[in-house]
Amino acid sequence: MSLMPVEQALQLLLEHAASQPALGTEQVSLNAALGRILAEPVEATLDVPPWDNSAMDGYALHSADIATALEQGLPISQRITAGTAPAPLQPGTCARIFTGAPLPEGADTVEMQENTQLNSNALMQLLQPLTPGANVRPRGQDICVGSRVLEAGTRLRAQDLGLLASIGIAELKVVRPLRVAVASTGDELREPGEPLGPGQIYNSNRYTLIGLLQALGLVIIDAGILPDDPEQTRARLRALAAQADLIITSGGVSVGEADCLGQVLREQGQVNLWKLAIKPGKPFTLGSFDGTPVIGLPGNPAAVLVTFVLLVKPWLLRRQGGTDVAPLSLSLPAGFDWPRAGKRDEYLRARLEAGQVVPSGNQSSGVLSSASQASGLLLIPAGQTPRRGEAVQFLPFSGLLG
Repeated sequence: MSLMPVEQALQLLLEHAASQPALGTEQVSLNAALGRILAEPVEATLDVPPWDNSAMDGYALHSADIATALEQGLPISQRITAGTAPAPLQPGTCARIFTGAPLPEGADTVEMQENTQLNSNALMQLLQPLTPGANVRPRGQDICVGSRVLEAGTRLRAQDLGLLASIGIAELKVVRPLRVAVASTGDELREPGEPLGPGQIYNSNRYTLIGLLQALGLVIIDAGILPDDPEQTRARLRALAAQADLIITSGGVSVGEADCLGQVLREQGQVNLWKLAIKPGKPFTLGSFDGTPVIGLPGNPAAVLVTFVLLVKPWLLRRQGGTDVAPLSLSLPAGFDWPRAGKRDEYLRARLEAGQVVPSGNQSSGVLSSASQASGLLLIPAGQTPRRGEAVQFLPFSGLLG
């Protein structure tokens, strides 16, 4: 069976996510909206700023009086602080004004206080020429009434919440978070804190996956461990399919005698794609059981991390209507020589050293410590052997995990 290229698999995953029934929506407060996906566009109902205001502490005047202010000075007719409503500017005068305060009617220019002095007649005198309109933030400079502020499908960041607050939005409609069931497979797995018997290992994948899903703000159904038994696996999948929008599993999706999950999906479910040209993560599987999507990840810990951030996270975001699902990718110089060309795209755990990308530790798919030491993933495309100093593609964890 030929291996599917990663780009093709990602496209199929995104199309599959977009083809699922629409999720419901819910109204949330602005404080609860971080990381959520907008269900409808937001348009401004006011201008930001709502009036012309001063960009700094200084003096507001009419530009027609600049020459007078340079030659002999202008009397100060009022003092305006932020949060106050000024009176109209008296002709031939200026106003003491502070940053963010509204300009009085009749003023169109501000000079910073450092470029002024009070002369012997207690008049404000300019110390240098001034351009009309200087240091004024005009009404609507940032946002105009009726403008589209954010589009539906936007995953809300902290700066987006600040933007919404600036136009007075207190609540907004977002997509209901996905209910994701997480299950590990294998009789050899034990939970941290339990004693290990012969041939047993601790279940690290459960904690990696739950942590990744928590960072996305999803509802998690912790399904524990699926035993290596087809009947029990079938029954557990049926129960999870009735509760969840998606089932994510780790391990058991290959065709080995003990790979019960793969066996059950092929016999009573559906398999849409299997086996990718990626390292680590070749056994990645997309299928369904009782109509609920199932994403089967490999059992090796590093492969779980790599396939989740590259393939599962985009599916999750697109399933909720997200539009921007591509991770940040940087072109940076390699700090190493790659010795051999592989047949699959290889994603190395990597870190930055002196502006160059270098692999971090052992790259075996069963080794998780190199991921903990890394700051991102480094792509070595199939058939290529990048040399020191050549540009390589680096995907920082700050974009992959956030």
